Amino acid sequence: MEEIRLQKYIAECGVASRRKAEELIAQGRVKVNGITVTEMGIKVTEKDVVEIDGKPVKKEEKKVYIALNKPVGYISSAKDQFGRPTVLDLVSDVQERVFPVGRLDYDTSGLILLTNDGDFTYRLTHPKHEIMKVYEAVLNGVPKKEDIERFEKGLKIDDYITSPAEFEILKCDGKTTTAKITIHEGKNRQVRKMCDKIGCPVIKLKRISIGEVDLGSLKEGEWRNLTSKEIESFN
Repeated sequence: MEEIRLQKYIAECGVASRRKAEELIAQGRVKVNGITVTEMGIKVTEKDVVEIDGKPVKKEEKKVYIALNKPVGYISSAKDQFGRPTVLDLVSDVQERVFPVGRLDYDTSGLILLTNDGDFTYRLTHPKHEIMKVYEAVLNGVPKKEDIERFEKGLKIDDYITSPAEFEILKCDGKTTTAKITIHEGKNRQVRKMCDKIGCPVIKLKRISIGEVDLGSLKEGEWRNLTSKEIESFN
C-alpha cells in the first residue's frame, strides 16, 4: 500500500489544506496510531489510524468542487465564534464535508469555491500559482488617470507592495465609478485597501471570477458543481 506524507494524507482527507495540516502537526494536534506526531517527515498508509484533536480522519471517497455565490453577511469559514452565518450554511444539502478555498470578506459578495480536496485548495491559494481573481467594484469618487496607473503598477499597502493589477472603468456618473478590477493575490481586504489608497473607497464589491471559473448567472446563495474542464484548469 502506498505511503504518503502525513500532511498530504490529511489534505486528501478533506480536513484542511496541506499548509494548514502542517500547522496542525506542528501544534501537536495530530496522532498516528495513538502517538502524537510533530514532525513533517512521517509517512502513513490508509491502514494507519490518523487522529486530529482526538477524532479519526479518513480519506473522502468522492471529491467535491463547488462554486458558490456568497451574499454579503456570510463568513467564509467553517464556523464563526460570534455565531454569524457561514458559507457552509448555504451548502447544507451537500453530503460531503467541504471547506472554503481561501476567503471572501463578510461585506463582499460573489464567487467562492468550496471543496474537500486539500491539494486543490493548495493549488488555488499558494502565492506561487498567481490565480487571477476578478472583481466588480462600485467606488465613491472618480479615479484620476495617474491614480489608475499607480493602482496597476503596484501600491504600498500595510507592509507590502501589491503585484501588478488591472483596473477598467465600466461606467461613471461623476460621483461614483463602477470598475472591473483584476488581481493575482488574495491578501486581507486587498481590493478595498487598494481603492482606499487612490482615494476612491469601495461602496460595493463583488468577485465575479477565479481563474477560468465565472460567477455567470448563479444567483446569490446558490451553488453549482464545477465542470471537469474548470477543475482541470487549475492543474
